Amino acid sequence: MRLHRLTVTAFGPFAGSETVDFDALAAGGLFLLRGPTGAGKSSVLDAVCFALYGETPGARRAARLRSDHADPARLTEVRLELTLGGRRLQITRLPEQRRPKKVGSGTTVERAQTLLREWVADSGDGSPGWRGLSKSHQEVGEEVLRLIGMNREQFCQVVLLPQGDFARFLKADSEERGKLLRRLFDTERYRLVEDWLAEQRRTQEAAVQAGRRRLRDLASKAEQAAGPDAEPAEGWVPAEDASAGLTAGVLGWAAVLRSGAAEQLAVAESALAGAGDAHGASQRHREEAEELAGRQRRYRAALAEAERLAGFEPAAARDRQRLAAAQGAVGVESALRLREGATEALRRARTAELRHREALAAAPGEEGRRLHGADAAELAEAELRLRAEVVRLEAARTEERSCAELAREQRSLTADRTSAEALAEEAEDWLAEFEGELHRLEEEHSRARAATARVEQLDGQRAELTTRLDAARERDGLRAEIAAAEPRVVGLRAAALDAREHGLDLRDRRLAGMAAELAEQLLTGEACRVCGSPEHPAPAEAAPGSRVGAEDEERARRAQAVADQAWTEADQALTALRVREAAAAGAAGPDGAEALARALTELEHEHRGARHTAEALGRVEQEIARLSRDRTRRGDELHEARERAAVLTDRLLKLGTEQEALTARVAAARGEAASVAERAAALTRLAEQVAAAATAARAHTEAAGRLDEAEGELGRTAAAAGFPDAAAALAVLLPREERDRLEDRLERHRAETAAVRHELDLPELAEAATRPPVDLPAAGAALRAATDRLGQAHAAQAAARERCGALAEIGRQLAGLAAELAPALDRYGRINRLATLAAGTSAENRLRMRLESYVLAARLEQVAAAASDRLVRMSGGRYTLVHSDDRGTGTRRSGLALRVVDAWTGTERDTATLSGGESFFASLSLALGLADVVTDEAGGMPLDTLFIDEGFGTLDEQSLEEVMDVLDGLRERDRAVGIVSHVADLRSRIPAQLLVRKGRRGSTLALAGREDA
Repeated sequence: MRLHRLTVTAFGPFAGSETVDFDALAAGGLFLLRGPTGAGKSSVLDAVCFALYGETPGARRAARLRSDHADPARLTEVRLELTLGGRRLQITRLPEQRRPKKVGSGTTVERAQTLLREWVADSGDGSPGWRGLSKSHQEVGEEVLRLIGMNREQFCQVVLLPQGDFARFLKADSEERGKLLRRLFDTERYRLVEDWLAEQRRTQEAAVQAGRRRLRDLASKAEQAAGPDAEPAEGWVPAEDASAGLTAGVLGWAAVLRSGAAEQLAVAESALAGAGDAHGASQRHREEAEELAGRQRRYRAALAEAERLAGFEPAAARDRQRLAAAQGAVGVESALRLREGATEALRRARTAELRHREALAAAPGEEGRRLHGADAAELAEAELRLRAEVVRLEAARTEERSCAELAREQRSLTADRTSAEALAEEAEDWLAEFEGELHRLEEEHSRARAATARVEQLDGQRAELTTRLDAARERDGLRAEIAAAEPRVVGLRAAALDAREHGLDLRDRRLAGMAAELAEQLLTGEACRVCGSPEHPAPAEAAPGSRVGAEDEERARRAQAVADQAWTEADQALTALRVREAAAAGAAGPDGAEALARALTELEHEHRGARHTAEALGRVEQEIARLSRDRTRRGDELHEARERAAVLTDRLLKLGTEQEALTARVAAARGEAASVAERAAALTRLAEQVAAAATAARAHTEAAGRLDEAEGELGRTAAAAGFPDAAAALAVLLPREERDRLEDRLERHRAETAAVRHELDLPELAEAATRPPVDLPAAGAALRAATDRLGQAHAAQAAARERCGALAEIGRQLAGLAAELAPALDRYGRINRLATLAAGTSAENRLRMRLESYVLAARLEQVAAAASDRLVRMSGGRYTLVHSDDRGTGTRRSGLALRVVDAWTGTERDTATLSGGESFFASLSLALGLADVVTDEAGGMPLDTLFIDEGFGTLDEQSLEEVMDVLDGLRERDRAVGIVSHVADLRSRIPAQLLVRKGRRGSTLALAGREDA
C-alpha cells in the first residue's frame, strides 16, 4: 500500500482545502510532519484513516470531523489517492453534516457519501482517467478491507503507530496485552473453540447428571413399588462423583425385588379364590331371607289397610248421597248464573245513568240544567240541535283565524318599516361623514408616497456609505499589516545581501585555493591538467581551515537563492499590500472609519423612519378604495330603504280596513265566550255530555228488561228438575270443584278396597304369614363380613399384580438407562479433559494457559523476535525483547508476558524498569515488529507508507542517531516513513517536511525543503 495524494476540505482544524503530495514528500524515504502543538499534525493521519475506513482512530473516534473554522456553505470532504494490490484507487468520503438550505433560510442535513474510483487506461472515451466503482458505504468498506487485509484497529496499530499506544502495549499486563493482540490477529476462532468445548463439557455433564438423577429416581420408584418389607436402595445407588459401574449393582437389586413380588402375587391369587366362594354363599342366604321378610311385611300391611278402609265406609255412604242430590240440581246452576249477571248489569247501568245526569246538571249554562230530568228521546233531540250549532260556528272560527293572521302581519310590517327607516337614517349619517374621512386618507396617501421616494434615495446613500466604511476598515487594517511587514522586508533584504556576500566570499576563497584543490587531484606519473608535466615537485597546499569545496559553494548558492526568494516574495507581498491600501483609501475617501460609522448609523435611523411611513402606502390605498365602494353601497341602501318604507305604509292602511270588518263579525259569533273556538269547544263538550246521558238512559231500560227475563227462566228450570222452587234447588247445589273432589274420594276408596282384597287372596303371602319371623340383621352381618374378606383379597391381589408390573417396567427402564449412559460417560470423560486443557484449568496444563492465549503467545514470540532485531541496533547491542510464559500470581493466567534482556548484566527484567528514552525505542521496536508480523498475518500485503506518531523528545543525541539508523533501514526496503514530531534535531536530519501552520482562521499545510527546517 502506497499513498499518493491526500486532499482535506473543512476537516478537523483545516478550514479550507489542503492537499498533501505524498509522492513528492516521500521521495527520499523519510519525511517529517511538524508544526506547533494543536496545529493538526495528527489530523492528517485521522484523514487517512477516515478515507479508508470511514472512521478516525480509536482514541479520537469521538472527535468532531467538521472544522469549526470552515465556511458553512463548504462541505467537509476527504479524498485519498493510493495504490492497493497494484491498482491505483481514489476514495472520497463526506461525513453526515449540516449545510445551509439552497432555498430559504435555515440548515438541512447532508447525508454521508462515499465514492470509490480506479485509474484505468480507458475511461470510456478512449483516454485514461478515473472510472467509478461504487458509491455504497458497505461495498467500499468491504473492497478496502479485502485489498488491505486489515481492519481499522489493525491498520491504526500497524500503519499509523499512534501516540502512546505501542508504549502502553510494552508496559501493559497480560490481560491488556491480550486484548490488543486479539484485535490485531483475530484469534476469535480460538476463543470460540474454547467456548464450544466448555459448552460441550456443560452439555455432556448435564447429560451425565441427568442420568444420575434418573437412576436415583428409578431406584426410589422401585423401592416404593416393592413395599416396606423389601430391601432398601441404600448401598446400591452410586455416589455423585462415581463415573463407572453406575448401574451394575442397581440392576441386580431390582431383579431380587421382582422375584419377591412374583411370589407375593401367587399367594394373593389363591386367597382371592377362597374369599370369592364364601362371599357367594353369604349373598344367596341374604337374598332368601329378604324375600321371605318382604312377603310377611306385605301380608301384615294388607290386613292393616283392610281395617282402615272398613272404618271409612259410613262416611263414604254419606258422600254418595250428597253427590247424588248435587248432581240433580246441576241444571238450575246455569239459570242462576244468568240472573246474577242481569242483576249486576242493571246495577252498573243505573250507576252510569246517574253519573252522566249529574255531569250534565253541572255543565255551565242553563241548557245542561234544563236537560237534567229529560228522558232518552229528549236528550237525543237536544244532542242533534247542539251539533248543528257547532257546525255553524266553523265559518266564524275561520274568520277568527284570519283576523289573528292579519294582526301578526300588521306587527311584522310595522317592524319592517321601522327597520327600513333606521337603515335609511344610518346611511344618511354615514354619507355625511364620508367627505372628512376621504380627505384624511388622501393626506396620509401623499405622505406615504413622499416617504417611498425618500427610502429609495436613502438606499443609495446607505449602500455608498457601507462600501466606504468597508473600504476604510480594510484601509486601516492594511496600513497595520504594512507597518508590520516593512521591518520584515528590511530584515529579509539584509539577510539576502548577507547571503550574497557570503556566497561571493566563498567563491573568492575557492578561487584562491583552486591550486590546492587541483594539486589534490594530481597522481604520480600522470600529466598535470594545467602544465602537462608528469612530475609534481611542489604541489600547492591549502592553508588550515581555509578549504572551500564545490559543495560549500553550491550550498551557499542555494542559501542565497532561498534568501533572495524569501526577500522577493516578502517585497512582492508588501507591494501588493500597498496597492490594496491605495485602492481602499481611494474608495473610502478622506473620512475616518468612526465618522463613516456614525454617519451610517444616523442614515440607518432615518431610513427606518421613512420605511415605516412608506409601508403604510398600500394600506391607505386599500382604505381609499374600500371607502369608495362603501359610498356606492350606502347610497343604494338609502334609496332602497326609502322605497320599502313607502310600500309598507300603503300595505298597513289596507290591512287596517280589512281587520275592522272581520273583528265585528267574529265578536257577533263569539257571544260571551273569549273566542269563537272556545264557544265551539264548549258546545261540543255539552253535546258529548248529552249524548252520554241519552246512551246511559237507554242502557238502564234495557238492563231492567233482561233481569225480568232471567227471573222467569230460573223458576221454570227449578220446576223441571223436580224441585218445588228455585230456593230448594239452590239449597243442595254444590260448586263444580266440590263435586269433583267427592267423586275422586269415592273412586279412590273403591280402588283401595279392591286392591287390599286381591293382596290378601295371594297364596304365597298366606303361606309366608304362617312361618316364623326372619332374622335379617344376622344375614346382613354375615354378608358384610364375607364382602370385606373378598375386598381385602382383591386389593392384595391387585397390589401384588401392580407391584410386579411396576418393577418389571422399572427394570426395563434401568436396562435402557444403562445402555444410554455408557457412551455418554465416555464422551463426557473425553470432552471434560479437552475443555479443561483448553481453558487452562487442567492439572495437565502446567502453565494454566488458555488455547487462545497459547496462540497469542506464539504471535507475541514472533513479535518479540522481530522487535529485537531493531532494538539491538537502537540500544547499541544492549537490549533484546523475549516472550515469557511464566505463570501469573494467584489465579492470573500466563503466556503473554514480555521481558527485556540486558546484555550488559546478563539478566532479564520487567519492561517497566526501562527509562523514558529506553522505553521509547523499545516501544518503537515492538511496534515495528508488530507491524511486520501483522502484515505477514494479513497475507503479506506490502505496506509502502508508514507513520510514526510518537514523541522523540525523550531520546538523547546518540539514541536518536541509532533510532534514525533503524528508520533509514525501513527506507531501504522501499518504504516511506512519516514521523510526526516537533523535535528540533529532526528538522536538520529529515529534509522532506510537511509544515502544519495554525492560525485564528484554521490550519494550513505546506511542503518545505531541508533549508526551511
